[in-house]
Amino acid sequence: MSDFPSLTLEHLATAIILLDDESRIAYINPAAEHLFDISGNNQHGVPLQQVFTHTEQLASAMRQAIHNNASYIEHDLTLGTHAHGKLHLRCAATPLQLTRRYLLLEFHPIDRPLKLAREEQMLDQTQASRLLLRNLAHEIKNPLGGIRGAAQLLEQELDKPALREYTQVIVQEADRLRSLMEKLLAPQNASHYSALNIHEVLERVRSVVLAEMPEGLTIQRDYDISLPALVGDKEQLIQVMLNIVRNAAQAMQGKGLIVMRTRIARQVTLIKRRHRMAVLVQIIDNGPGITPELQDKIFYPLVSGRADGHGLGLTLAQDFVSQHHGTIEFDSEPGRTCFTVLLPLP
Repeated sequence: MSDFPSLTLEHLATAIILLDDESRIAYINPAAEHLFDISGNNQHGVPLQQVFTHTEQLASAMRQAIHNNASYIEHDLTLGTHAHGKLHLRCAATPLQLTRRYLLLEFHPIDRPLKLAREEQMLDQTQASRLLLRNLAHEIKNPLGGIRGAAQLLEQELDKPALREYTQVIVQEADRLRSLMEKLLAPQNASHYSALNIHEVLERVRSVVLAEMPEGLTIQRDYDISLPALVGDKEQLIQVMLNIVRNAAQAMQGKGLIVMRTRIARQVTLIKRRHRMAVLVQIIDNGPGITPELQDKIFYPLVSGRADGHGLGLTLAQDFVSQHHGTIEFDSEPGRTCFTVLLPLP
């Protein structure tokens, strides 16, 4: 933009967006590109309302600044983005008169303290959930041996081969549950960590869920194929993503759109540790959303939004992500639910 000294804004840590007199984007500095995960070149000339969602507060602040021809500060602004859902920001809107009129928007994230508090709460919750699951697994494992043994004794007394098929089902299901309980009781260091491609994990999940619900469900890929390999337990990460995607598909009753998105996140703090880079995975669906009364306890054990749900899927997902020193969080409203998983890179 020839009439604005954009070079002076390139190295600012403050996120800056400049709008023309028709509220179209004229300039975005790198800090804003990083904050909102958008490209300045791609958004140049695009109306602000097409780039962001939940713009009511921002539009009001812009009107105040233009009406008074002076800076207007909104200290608690909620602004929606297509990449991150809703962000909590402090925004200053300042009219500028150069060769034409512009509106300068400065954004400062205010959700960092909230995010750190949520991570601290998540860590405590994960440890409590892990203890509960281990106790639950221990209590379930003991009677499983008796059920299996009784089924084998019953099988010996049955004359009809057709009836023995039922006892075989009991034995096989008891073995499957026993294997699951042993995994829950296994120490964390029993995980098998190796270099892996997160897209292989997501493709496995995609094929499984589409096989379960072949009609009416669309799973769209939005991958950054340049992502480097991360180190983790492949089976655990498959279970994490499978639980999230399967929950989304079941919430939509197998009919709707799920987007699996991957990006690189830079300079992130996860569980009180700063990481230069992390892999960001988002699972976005257009289903009914998570009800407000469930949102504060969705990761608790035995809490489910479905009548037939056991309420362990997201608890296990949170536990596995925590073991990888990552975080899992969500943002939900009717028509859009986004689960975000951040996993640190070596």
